[in-house]
Amino acid sequence: MRVKRRHEFTSDNTAALCPEACSALQEANGDEAVPSYGDDQWTKRVCDRVRELFESDCDVYFAFNGTAANALALAQLCQPFHSVFCHEHAHIENDECGACEFFTHGSKLIPTRGKNGKLDLKEMKTALARQHELHSHKPRVISITQATELGTVYTVDEIGEISAFAREHQMLLHMDGARFANAVATLGCAPKDLTWSVGVDVLCFGGIKNGLSVGELVIFFSKERAQEFDYRTKQAGQLASKMRFVAAPWLALLTNDVWLRNARRANSAAQKLAEAIRQCHVEVVFPTEANAVFFRLDDSTVRILQEGGWDFFKFIEPDIYRLMCAWSVSDAAIEEFTAALKIARGCARRVP
Repeated sequence: MRVKRRHEFTSDNTAALCPEACSALQEANGDEAVPSYGDDQWTKRVCDRVRELFESDCDVYFAFNGTAANALALAQLCQPFHSVFCHEHAHIENDECGACEFFTHGSKLIPTRGKNGKLDLKEMKTALARQHELHSHKPRVISITQATELGTVYTVDEIGEISAFAREHQMLLHMDGARFANAVATLGCAPKDLTWSVGVDVLCFGGIKNGLSVGELVIFFSKERAQEFDYRTKQAGQLASKMRFVAAPWLALLTNDVWLRNARRANSAAQKLAEAIRQCHVEVVFPTEANAVFFRLDDSTVRILQEGGWDFFKFIEPDIYRLMCAWSVSDAAIEEFTAALKIARGCARRVP
């Protein structure tokens, strides 16, 4: 008999829409005819709400997903002969199929090492020293991921230090904020404190992993940097004709702090899951600061769990796996997984 796969912890992309987003879609569908290509009330209200939320007269654009948001934002900041410095585990380096290089028409990503998924400025200095003036790509952008791909969160001071380093070297600062909501929920600060007030030039603000079905925001905190970005998004196929169906769920997410409530729920679930895993005498490898849990498992235990229907990713070779908590993860799912983990570990130890 085929075992049904359990996707609760595979990714926060596997979760359903949050109820508020569903209701907003239904409401946006209530009018028979609405202006297209972003000239609707929903899109305008989202942009105004973002400016209010970030306390900034920022420019706001929509992209269908995070890969497009990151790639187009970096293309806006870079010439083909420029380079982008990022962490070796960054999404733009490992999970976007060369989209950043493609849309920049040749800019080079330069990955660097750093503890717990965060950039290390010493490593950055070493990497910069290897750029041989005219014979190498010219350093242009530093890209940080907030929260990081390893589930950690940059503090305000850490971002400020990276920003100062960028300015010292005449570089710009891009933030991949696919899980920006989770970082804000963890730190309990205002969105501006993690972005423009500490030198971030452009933020790709993620909503899909926080309860939406489609649509990320590209937020420029300088209008000069955003010039003609609307043409770039149109040329790249990222301008939705029925924009209201992308914008309306965003408006619901940003109203009454739904985005923060969803993120707090996901973060809290990850904390519970990490503690439950420790109780199974399993090592949690990185600090659980957002909604991801990384743990070390042997092959036998993994095989037993997967044969039982649990689905999750190996993230770092040889034996580090990731569990991701979405906004909708329940306590019951956590209890069921940890019960299965205990059984699997017991069975694995009995295998000769």
